[in-house]
Amino acid sequence: MKLNDAVFGVLFLALGALVLFAIRGYPNIPGQPVGPALFPGLIAVGLCITGALLVLRGLRDRPHTAWLEWEDWIHSPRHVMALTVLLGSVVFYILAAEQLGFLPTASLLLLALFTVLKVSLGRALFFAVVASLLVHFAFYKLLRVPLPWGLLTPWAW
Repeated sequence: MKLNDAVFGVLFLALGALVLFAIRGYPNIPGQPVGPALFPGLIAVGLCITGALLVLRGLRDRPHTAWLEWEDWIHSPRHVMALTVLLGSVVFYILAAEQLGFLPTASLLLLALFTVLKVSLGRALFFAVVASLLVHFAFYKLLRVPLPWGLLTPWAW
C-alpha cells in the first residue's frame, strides 16, 4: 500500500504539534540556559517542518498519484496469509507470553512465520529455536530485560 506523501505529512505535523504541546509545561532548570524541553522541542520542530514539506509535496504530486494505491502483493493469497500470521503473532505474543514464557512463545511464532514463508519444516524448527535462544540471551543476559519464563520457570537460569 502506498499512501500519498500528504497523508504522512499531516501525521508528522500532528505528532510534532502534540510534542510541542506536551513539553510546554516542562520546568526550567535554574541557572541553565537549556532545559528538559530543548531536545524534544527540536525534534518536534523538525517533525513539523518535515510534515509541512511532505504535505506540500503530496499536494503538488496529487494530480499524478492517488491518495492510496494498493501494491500488487495484496492480490497474492500467500502474501496476505503472511501478513495475517505476522499480525496474529503479535497478538498471540501479548496474550500468551506470560503463561508460556518467552522461549516457547517466540519459538512458536518464528516457526509459524517461517512455515508461512515456505521454509522447510526442519530448517524452520532449527532456526526458530536457535533465534529464540539468541534473542533471549541478548535481552535477558546482556541487556538484563526481564523476559517471562512461564512454563520454564522451574528451569530458569
